[in-house]
Amino acid sequence: MRTLAVLAAWLLVSPAFAGDWLLSLNGERTQGTLLRGQVAPGVSVSLAGKPVRTTGDGFFAVGFGRDAALEQTLVLQKEEVTQQVLVTLSQREYDIQRVEGVPQRTVAPPPEAVLKRIRREAAGIKAARATDSDSESFLTNFQWPLTGRISGVYGSQRVYNGKPGRPHYGVDVARPTGTVVVAPADAVVTLVQNDNYYSGGTLILDHGYGVSSTMIHLSEVLVEKGQTVKQGDPVAKVGASGRATGPHLDWRLNWFEEKLDPVTVVPQMAGNNE
Repeated sequence: MRTLAVLAAWLLVSPAFAGDWLLSLNGERTQGTLLRGQVAPGVSVSLAGKPVRTTGDGFFAVGFGRDAALEQTLVLQKEEVTQQVLVTLSQREYDIQRVEGVPQRTVAPPPEAVLKRIRREAAGIKAARATDSDSESFLTNFQWPLTGRISGVYGSQRVYNGKPGRPHYGVDVARPTGTVVVAPADAVVTLVQNDNYYSGGTLILDHGYGVSSTMIHLSEVLVEKGQTVKQGDPVAKVGASGRATGPHLDWRLNWFEEKLDPVTVVPQMAGNNE
């Protein structure tokens, strides 16, 4: 549930003005961000031609991926009248590393038998991220699920022998295997996969209205699918499972299919080295 303090913070933020229809739009205006807003009663929201669901109080979330266009338009409608709100995102610079001379077998696609497994695991993850529950936990202030040295950042990418690898879509926090990971916000567990080919131990937590957290490379998951957890509850332990070179938590933030940067919704960790 939202606290009065959180609601007060929302009202103090300067809104992206659209008459008196858009009451607030909060978050870092950059690629990879999650924005949370509120519209007046009776106003509907859409983005890129798709409706954006709002709570009974008019709160909503929208997310913009790593390479999102810098000009985005929210369309607000009340009865037969529409208004457009331009949202301008800043361009991000990502760490791109080019590595030549890598053995070709290490960058070649996996065999067909493994591809079937990968597709099956990916389908489960996609289904969990499509969850559109009525939980309003996405509106609360998120906390870090783990603190420590930042060993990987959102959006970074390696190019092997001229072939781009997949960008990194999370933030990595390096800690020893077995270190406890907690829920960054209230949630319902929508996915537990213990031994994925790429991600190893994998956990997805639903925060409502399309917003979810993915945690991967875990050594152990401490919760079960369908379980409700509170912010700060232990949910997993750090590991190096799947394709990982050392123990760490890879935390990812999602808005449906959009992969977002978790750093945009939590306070900066003092003293961490990227």
